[in-house]
Amino acid sequence: METIQLRERLEALGSNLWWSWDHRLETVLRRIDAGLWERIRHNPTAFVRDVTSERLEGAAAAVIADVMAIEDALSAYMADTRTWAARHCHSVVSAAIAYFSPEFCIHESLPIYSGGLGVLAGDHLKSCSDLGVGAVGVSLLYRHGYFRQNVLADGWQSETYDDLDPSRLPISRVLARDGQPLVIEIPLGEQRIDADLWRVQVGRCTLLLLDPRDWPEQVLPGAHRLYGGDRATRLAQEIVLGIGGYRALRAIGVRPRTLHMNEGHSAFAAFEAIASLMEESRLPFDDAASDVASSVVFTTHTPVEAGHDRFDPDTLLATLAPLQKRLGIDDERLLSYGRVHPEKERETFCMTVCAMKLARHTNAVSSLHGHVSRRMWKSLWPRASELDVPIGHVTNGVHCRTWLAPELEAVYGSSLARDGSDAVEAAIAHRELLDLDDERLWTVKRQLKKRLVAFVAANARSRYARLAIEHPAPELDPEALTIGLARRFALYKRALLPFRDLERARALLLNAERPVQFLIAGKAHPADEPAKKVIRGVLALARDHGLENRVAFVEGYDQIVSRKMLAGCDLWLNVPRRPHEACGTSGMKAVLNGTLNCSTLDGWWDEAWDPEVGFAVGNGSVHADPDVQDERDSVALLDVLEREVVPLFYRRGTDGVPRAWLAHVKAALARLGYRYNSDRMVGDYATLLYAPAAGTVSAEIRR
Repeated sequence: METIQLRERLEALGSNLWWSWDHRLETVLRRIDAGLWERIRHNPTAFVRDVTSERLEGAAAAVIADVMAIEDALSAYMADTRTWAARHCHSVVSAAIAYFSPEFCIHESLPIYSGGLGVLAGDHLKSCSDLGVGAVGVSLLYRHGYFRQNVLADGWQSETYDDLDPSRLPISRVLARDGQPLVIEIPLGEQRIDADLWRVQVGRCTLLLLDPRDWPEQVLPGAHRLYGGDRATRLAQEIVLGIGGYRALRAIGVRPRTLHMNEGHSAFAAFEAIASLMEESRLPFDDAASDVASSVVFTTHTPVEAGHDRFDPDTLLATLAPLQKRLGIDDERLLSYGRVHPEKERETFCMTVCAMKLARHTNAVSSLHGHVSRRMWKSLWPRASELDVPIGHVTNGVHCRTWLAPELEAVYGSSLARDGSDAVEAAIAHRELLDLDDERLWTVKRQLKKRLVAFVAANARSRYARLAIEHPAPELDPEALTIGLARRFALYKRALLPFRDLERARALLLNAERPVQFLIAGKAHPADEPAKKVIRGVLALARDHGLENRVAFVEGYDQIVSRKMLAGCDLWLNVPRRPHEACGTSGMKAVLNGTLNCSTLDGWWDEAWDPEVGFAVGNGSVHADPDVQDERDSVALLDVLEREVVPLFYRRGTDGVPRAWLAHVKAALARLGYRYNSDRMVGDYATLLYAPAAGTVSAEIRR
């Protein structure tokens, strides 16, 4: 095969991000040039542009059969009509569900994500693809993405931003009928933003990315950054996402029957849909608003009232003036949609409130979060009891093949439910995981931990070299109980909770016979100074208390770091202050990778935990004084580590295999793996929310 032809075929395969959860293309590219694959951060589009013809020619004979097999597998996947949706919920196959989210984490080669919200959106779209649900994602192409984390010598986080080159990303420009780039016009007060439109192919689904050409940086600083800039910038980004996103759908011929707004950032999409319906059908505002609301699904994620986007009324009115004119409503009416108390003239405009008022279907993301949300927003329904507040829940899930280490997938084999299985099939398949061979499972987990230990050491050496510091990398023990704590740094997540009683923690970590080590990773928002101090505190803890070989901070947390930690750790720690964690999906990924959870009873763990699948910190009680709560939880955490976790992990037979520990691992896999899977999640959305919102259910009984 000529190298030109091989290059073209590899580029075609890389243009559909299905490869990111199939893994075979990655294997081929590593065989061609493993060093290049790592340098360009696993980006197949950049790879085919940079790989030398000599490398391609040398590898062609060895990889051509694999390339052809991948092409056949992708063709079969795309052509398959016997999907879960076709068999169980046919009305959502072609329902044109528009899924709006400010960020999508599909893969690290498209770095337009920050954390949990984007990971959820990416996993949601992948499961829509696997299940055959007709979804189109809508977001923004942030030319500077989210920041890269650099930790300075004094432990302070600094941020650097990339300048993304679309020609080196797995995206393609959307063209108009005349063959020219399609441009979406978005009114922004007295100005107009022109946005190019890019398409990302995610299996059977499409992700649309709006790319504003010329943000006025003097007026909207940081507009090319995800979650960057000031309030005016955030408002402008959310107008582009909501209004521009809906216009983009219509411009490519998509008439969505369901609008799914992942958090309140995209609430303006519903207003744009109302205005479009009014113009098309000559309906008055109230009738159009009612019709659109019946098709809107809104998912709320934030259990802390202060965490919701709010905008100054005057600024909002000035910026939304063109849309308001089309809606034909006065200032008071428009502002009332974003206010809990419309009669309060200076109350800010809350995007979450707006989304709830414009949606007929609202859900939280775990059972406990549903309870918290009903209590938080009861004032929007003053005549309803808390139980009758119309907010349900669909607990999040994670995309199995994205987050499962391939080495463990090989161990699980046919015991792991395939994509598109229904709940019964999945449960039956996962029960077989109880019979996994202990020796084989333990051997693979030890290998993954050794790789993780080497990765952490290399990460530290790289940081020291960049800072021109002569300092040895941490000498972690690949046989020690390894605890991972990795997530966005925020005060309520309490990364330093294990070390509140420092002497007791040191005794646990430095035990010569049963050693314990912590690996900690995560980013703080650039504007969150208190969270940055926590990162600094982690580094100081290791440096100043003789724990540098027992507590390691992993710089540059992203999807790559996350996958390595999830697969290589023994225990996954999550200690948010209840009830501030809406769901917390990292622990679900840990389950898939044979890593046990130890967590406060918050988010998903509150509904998932039982003593055979992991460990609970505390009993779920909440104290009015946060400091008292932290002290109680600190004691409870060290209690469970000392009395349950460490003894169970180090209970070994003569062969050195911790069979009792692995029994918990296999129980977690069998009971939780299929339940906290994004296939189950999307199936719930399809049957309980999408089909009713699209008006395609055959029966509905209302009280």
